[in-house]
Amino acid sequence: MAEFIKIYEDKPSEAAIKKVVDVLRDGGIIIYPTDTVYGLGCDITNSRALERVAKIKGIKLEKANFSFVCSDLSNLSDYVRQIDTSTFKILKRALPGPYTFILPGNNDLPKEFRKKKTVGIRVPDNRIAQEIVKMLGNPIVSTSIHDDDEVIEYSTDPELIFEKWQNLVDLVIDGGYGDNTPSTIIDLSGYEPFVVREGKGDIDIL
Repeated sequence: MAEFIKIYEDKPSEAAIKKVVDVLRDGGIIIYPTDTVYGLGCDITNSRALERVAKIKGIKLEKANFSFVCSDLSNLSDYVRQIDTSTFKILKRALPGPYTFILPGNNDLPKEFRKKKTVGIRVPDNRIAQEIVKMLGNPIVSTSIHDDDEVIEYSTDPELIFEKWQNLVDLVIDGGYGDNTPSTIIDLSGYEPFVVREGKGDIDIL
């Protein structure tokens, strides 16, 4: 059964963040808060954990459109081909924030994602998510948690999330109530920015 820990966003405890990072380094899967809906995530460098996340979502790993959650834009060049100045300006304006940006992937992507031409990058405006990634030292691969009930679609109450997911994941963070609007997805891999999904992020930033 998963561990359930409370972390306060305004002052995330270092010991609690370390506990989460230890679980990730050990190949564990976590459910954690973002600035939109709660996310399901694992360490980007752990193949076994990536397979588990894909299995939970019921998809083949090579077909999965997972986001790479970063703490800031400094690791961008690890996974993304060189981008032009106007693209970088959009990223600087929007992040951290409730957006997922689709960018051209480079040849250094983890082997599970090598065949992909693009990658979704996310820098949530949430201190808990940022501190986890910072301490881990590399991005976490993430996907949002859907609820089977179409009416609520996304679970927002951490206790209910724990009740539902406790036997599938290793740790659930209670970071307060989540949002039920997902991130806005913007494709910046082509000539013109293209809004794939309008969510919480305002598209005026373009």
